[in-house]
Amino acid sequence: MPKFPVDAPIREVIKALGRLGFHVVREGNHIAMSRENPDGTRTPLTMPNHSRIKGSTLRTILTQSGIARDEFLSAYEES
Repeated sequence: MPKFPVDAPIREVIKALGRLGFHVVREGNHIAMSRENPDGTRTPLTMPNHSRIKGSTLRTILTQSGIARDEFLSAYEES
């Protein structure tokens, strides 16, 4: 299993989340993303708009959006 990114570049994180069905809704001081779920609900996601995302922040984002760590890592490795 690949190691979890410690200081991940924001663009790589956005690409990985895009592969998981999220799309950017707006950008400012924070980046708002959203995903349509099969049951018709939406999963919102907000992250700071910094050049790099710390590992602890990334883990919190994944937990709040319901993304499994392994699922994210496989999408992140593709980028």
